[in-house]
Amino acid sequence: MIYFIGAGPGAKDLITVRGANILRDAGMIIYAGSLVNPELVAEYANPECELHDSSKLTLEEILVLLVHGHEENIITVRLHSGDPALYGAVREQMNYLREKNIPFEVVPGVSSLFAASAALKTEYMIPGLVQTLIISRIEGRTPAPDNASTALFLSAGMTERACSELIERGYSPDTPAVIVYHASWPDEKIIHGTLETLPELSKGITKTALILAGEFLNENINTHSRLYDKNFSHEYRK
Repeated sequence: MIYFIGAGPGAKDLITVRGANILRDAGMIIYAGSLVNPELVAEYANPECELHDSSKLTLEEILVLLVHGHEENIITVRLHSGDPALYGAVREQMNYLREKNIPFEVVPGVSSLFAASAALKTEYMIPGLVQTLIISRIEGRTPAPDNASTALFLSAGMTERACSELIERGYSPDTPAVIVYHASWPDEKIIHGTLETLPELSKGITKTALILAGEFLNENINTHSRLYDKNFSHEYRK
């Protein structure tokens, strides 16, 4: 099995228990050496585990390792800093595995976003003052597109209103949308639709669920990050 695991923000003990347990059993770990604390790999990896620093690799080289791990029936870990869903450059790897019908799982991690608020001893949401958090980046060597992914907390009881308001604010009615009930719980439920169809599809779910919307949910979109592009050099790979 192949696992994409969030290593957390840096401190070696801020990886999840599930992530640490999988690392202990792994036969191969491909880790982002430029970002992942090396103490974490030293602490949890089996001494006989095969280690690869992905900061020096191209996408093609990473994919070869993932396929090799699958073919050899090795527990293979793709270890990313923070949480893989935030600037993890993982989509192209996951899409490739889907095309090859190679199973994989994702283990979330603690983002630096939350390590920062913990260090500041504060909360991003202040009742009556702040209820929206924007996660973005400044455009550099790679462009920053205008499209935005949306996650709505505490809104499952108002799904129809939420979807309508997103459409009013410029989202197309056929924008992919899902509601995720009890994420990571034994009774987790995921309902796929669009902003137009989701309210009807998700009737009965009124709490402990997230509403997600955006083109990131469209599995037919197969764009690549430049981070592991063989023609894109950086300080770890020329």
